[in-house]
Amino acid sequence: MMFTYAVVRKPGPNFARGLTTAAATDPPDFETLVGQHTEYISALQSIGLEVIVLDCLPDHPDAYFVEDTAVVAADVAVITNPGAESRQGEEETIASVLAEYRRTDRIRPPGTVDGGDVLQVGNHFFVGLSERTNHEGAGQLGRIFKRHGYTYATVAVGEGLHLKSSVNYVGRNTLLVTEDFASNEQLKAYDTIIVDRHESYAANTLLVNDHLLVPRGYPGTRRKLDALGLKIIELDTSEVRKMDGGLTCMSLRF
Repeated sequence: MMFTYAVVRKPGPNFARGLTTAAATDPPDFETLVGQHTEYISALQSIGLEVIVLDCLPDHPDAYFVEDTAVVAADVAVITNPGAESRQGEEETIASVLAEYRRTDRIRPPGTVDGGDVLQVGNHFFVGLSERTNHEGAGQLGRIFKRHGYTYATVAVGEGLHLKSSVNYVGRNTLLVTEDFASNEQLKAYDTIIVDRHESYAANTLLVNDHLLVPRGYPGTRRKLDALGLKIIELDTSEVRKMDGGLTCMSLRF
């Protein structure tokens, strides 16, 4: 898939009040995050994307994780119903933006879906069942996909936050996965690159226009990805990680 646009949202000064399970030794730093977010935008622009930058949402400190608010395919954008109550409402500000580029559909309560649980590989979608995406939401999303000619399968996420915290497509029929997903039956049709347990965070790697955006500081994973022959851009995600986020979370690509 080749992308033309990316939607991102600026983080707000209160971002550290967002949801997190991470036990960081140093508190999250706003100025550092702003710099890292700016580098992220520059990386997307460097590989040909027009980046649509939205203002922060003061009432939603997690709103810069825009990926969770929608799932965008070639002919439809599905506006989600985020699984965390504090994040509900973020999706309303995304709907009008995406309506300029795609027809839109919606996930309706009691269904919940976070975009971080949805991985597209060609015409197939994997939908993670997690604390944020429930069976009802996954079923609604699957029915929407089917109406537009896609297939889908659900995957139990287990202890991770989102599916894409642990599984991502890196091109050439290959998935980058954590050890917990190495033998998952739903993924057996694909080649896999298994991330060493101590580098599990690096599984959140983003494929965009034949480039891989990879979190900096995971040399073992970098060596494994080098074998794919794709151009790699390493980015610092230290502050995002403190808030349970990663590279896929911070944009919607289409």
